[in-house]
Amino acid sequence: MPIRLLTFTTLFPNSEAPNHGVFVENRLRHLVASGAVESTVLAPVPFFPKWAAAAGRWGIHARVPRAERRHGLAVYHPRYPVLPKFGMSVAPFLLYRAMLPRVRRLIADGLAFDAIDAHYFYPDGIAAVWLAKALNRPVVVTARGTDVNLIPNYAIPRRLLQRSIPHADGLVAVSEALKRALVELGAPPSKVKVLRNGVDTVLFRPTDRKLTRCALGLKRTTLISAGHLIERKGHDRVISALAQLPGADLLIVGEGPERERLTALAHQLGVSDRVRFLGARPHPEMPKLYSAADVLVLASTREGWANVLLEAMACGTPVVASPAWGNPEVVRAPEAGVIAASNRPGDLAAAVRDVIANAPPRAATRAYAERFSWDETTAGQIALFQQVLGHAPSRGIRTPALAQSH
Repeated sequence: MPIRLLTFTTLFPNSEAPNHGVFVENRLRHLVASGAVESTVLAPVPFFPKWAAAAGRWGIHARVPRAERRHGLAVYHPRYPVLPKFGMSVAPFLLYRAMLPRVRRLIADGLAFDAIDAHYFYPDGIAAVWLAKALNRPVVVTARGTDVNLIPNYAIPRRLLQRSIPHADGLVAVSEALKRALVELGAPPSKVKVLRNGVDTVLFRPTDRKLTRCALGLKRTTLISAGHLIERKGHDRVISALAQLPGADLLIVGEGPERERLTALAHQLGVSDRVRFLGARPHPEMPKLYSAADVLVLASTREGWANVLLEAMACGTPVVASPAWGNPEVVRAPEAGVIAASNRPGDLAAAVRDVIANAPPRAATRAYAERFSWDETTAGQIALFQQVLGHAPSRGIRTPALAQSH
């Protein structure tokens, strides 16, 4: 019988936010497709009253269904309390207290699982460690980025992370850089397994470049910057670099709180006629946008393993990336692109000029991305869960059908 997991994370797509945490869903889909693992997903969302469902970006949480099925996976979205701006220190406790009775109810209804598979260490992983103790199950926690390279800068979260690490039965990092961050927090190096993300080369593949460029009205060198519009993603630095690249245009894909400031910056720098904000786009539309561009630019200050880099490469588009954290582990050959000297606009612009002047064949860039399949990562996950369990999973307990409402 397959190993049965309870995948626990607040970073998981839902019908209202289909791109939210899609990298966790993609990883899990490939794991389950192996046939060696089954999973029920517990993906909590912040509580927001239904009567305020139309209120701004927080209102989206009220519209998320309590349960849904995604790609054959049963996904539950119970609510948990959040204290905006002031709740970082108590977030793991609030999440744990809200989820413990919910998981116990699922178990009473017939849910059986052998281990907890948690993603994002703070607050999700800490709450998962406490849940595992209360439910007498092993737990594997995957660190993904800011959970271990930014949040530990705060005193209380850092102490909670350090106290939780010894109680996790397995630790996963999606890059060597994040493994070093976990070791710095006190994790034994031998306990941390690096299992990088892969890329779906069936979805992300070169499309008709000329057709897409014509449809978008692109006639000059085109850069693309993709990601949530927040400060650490560095879209502002890409816009500033564009000011040093006359004759180039920029597509920005994503939505977020920085939209207004980024628009104002483009006007201030006199490049607003060369910057196009496309908003959030579903994953199936991204291959056309990547294929239409000449270079993807990622100017982030922190990245665990930036999926957009491999996605663009799989579409034949080379990249320019900041030297932040896991980026140098992704961009390791000329056909992949260039790691900029820094994420300052001048260094980004210089790296873009380098890639354009020495543009690799797009087929070579695609071939580079094809080396990053999910097979190795999936095999590593299976081996880790087998090691953690230490025995064949128990059998014969049914998993309940996905309820429509709870």
